[in-house]
Amino acid sequence: MPPHGDTTPDGDAVRLMAAADRPLLGEVPVVQAPLAGGPSTPELTAAVARAGGFGFLAAGYRSPEQLTGLIAATRERGAERFGVNLFIPSAPADPATVQRYGRHIQPASERLGVAPGEPVWDDDAFGDKLDIVASERVGTVSFTFGCPDSAVVDRLHRAGCRVAVTVTSGREARVAEGVGADLVVAQGTEAGGHQGSFLDLTPNLTPLSVLVDEVRAASTLPVVASGGIMTGSRAAEVLGQGAVAVQLGTAFLCAAEAGTSAVHRTALLEQTYAHTIVTRAFSGRFARGLANDFALRYGDSAPEAYPEVHHLTAPLRAAATAAGDPSIPNLWAGSGWRDVRPEPAGAVVRRIAAELR
Repeated sequence: MPPHGDTTPDGDAVRLMAAADRPLLGEVPVVQAPLAGGPSTPELTAAVARAGGFGFLAAGYRSPEQLTGLIAATRERGAERFGVNLFIPSAPADPATVQRYGRHIQPASERLGVAPGEPVWDDDAFGDKLDIVASERVGTVSFTFGCPDSAVVDRLHRAGCRVAVTVTSGREARVAEGVGADLVVAQGTEAGGHQGSFLDLTPNLTPLSVLVDEVRAASTLPVVASGGIMTGSRAAEVLGQGAVAVQLGTAFLCAAEAGTSAVHRTALLEQTYAHTIVTRAFSGRFARGLANDFALRYGDSAPEAYPEVHHLTAPLRAAATAAGDPSIPNLWAGSGWRDVRPEPAGAVVRRIAAELR
């Protein structure tokens, strides 16, 4: 990477600065993951952009009105280019299955003195949010939990938006290329938070290095590599495999600009738990987080039922977070979580750039 003030790329960075890929990227091949559920803030996304990286706002769990405000607030903080991530709606689950899980988690509910939430299905206002990102002409729109159809991709292209799709296999990358997507985010098993699989909803166990090769063999789309990346040396490895950038999530969780809860930050920085686990316990979709009591006790019985399980457990997670109890909330974290630091978001981007040099 070039010295500060010099924008001429060198070394492995030449590939990611190629003209075809340049509209997505900042001066540094670092993409900040969307981080839905609280950590995503305009301050975080703008700080990453000002440092030369590329940040995403998470539209998940936000109302359309909130999303409009978040986009405006990010622009007001000086971010000219950033992305917005949308959740593709899942199919409704069997109500009886969800109700059985609700009864199973009753001991946790009783311990907290909080009733479980109503396990409703919703589409996260997908249509309204799609209208917003198109009308706001957001630079890049990424999708998780599915692949948009070609009509959606065409609409976003007409609005001047690039389209990215989160994939966990070569098959999914081919689907994304088939609908006209501009790039894919290859999410290895090491990634924290929800897995973006949509063709195979079993746990994604494919390591990032294997996945990058698989996706590049299956598709001609540019690849952003995501999963457990915390250092410039690891970033250099996947850039050397042909990825055009790396996406980091856990590395930003303890940044001052992130909206990460105090209990989540403390669990990461004090290493309250020994390891991470992939579980459906919290939301009904597989996700990687610290192996706390709730994840270990209820993971095996949790059904494939998103967003119903998310709504069911939400009051329990909120109450435990407010009480400073790390044993109940989802504490998303990638496999490299032990290297997380309480540093500003811009410092994370600059550190990765320096380590790449």
